[in-house]
Amino acid sequence: MPQNAWSPKRERQYEHIKEGLQRRGRSPSLAKEIAARTVSKERARSGEARSTSRTSTRDISSGRRGGLRSHRGSGGRTVAQLRNEARQRRVSGYSRMRKAELERVLSR
Repeated sequence: MPQNAWSPKRERQYEHIKEGLQRRGRSPSLAKEIAARTVSKERARSGEARSTSRTSTRDISSGRRGGLRSHRGSGGRTVAQLRNEARQRRVSGYSRMRKAELERVLSR
């Protein structure tokens, strides 16, 4: 229970997200952080939060994003995530690669 201002519904949502992430192998601290961020974003989208950022209200919802990527499993990273990892690993030419090429190079 990280927030006192959360409704019982948001508390249940937080626990559900946190437990799901832990079942999928995320560390407890990372699962707590992701769950809290997700609930905070959903609160902002529905007008429950005092302050909101532009991206939290205009971006695609967390549930929809998860649904779009769910069929890919854990390998369903975005091109931006793949490019960021390639940059960190110092892969040359990563900015010109397509997603499949990035996945292939990073899987080595």
